[in-house]
Amino acid sequence: MLYDLRYQALRKALVEVRVGAGLTQLAMAQRLQRAQSYVSKVETGGRYLDVLDFLAWCEVAQANPCQILERVQSAEAIEWLQQPRNN
Repeated sequence: MLYDLRYQALRKALVEVRVGAGLTQLAMAQRLQRAQSYVSKVETGGRYLDVLDFLAWCEVAQANPCQILERVQSAEAIEWLQQPRNN
């Protein structure tokens, strides 16, 4: 499940919103009151992210969770995944 294409798209989106908010993994972790390793594991597929943690992530990064989920759900997710990362 962690390597399902939609979950990969979600992880990529989480990185993009964090970086877009100008947050390092450490800064994100501090605001989530978690360890930096938690953020790293979520972003690399080593840990699942439940819906409440997803919402907290979006709140910290000031991202719209609905927009992220629409992107992940879309048929364009596979094409989007193939684009290079900017982090």
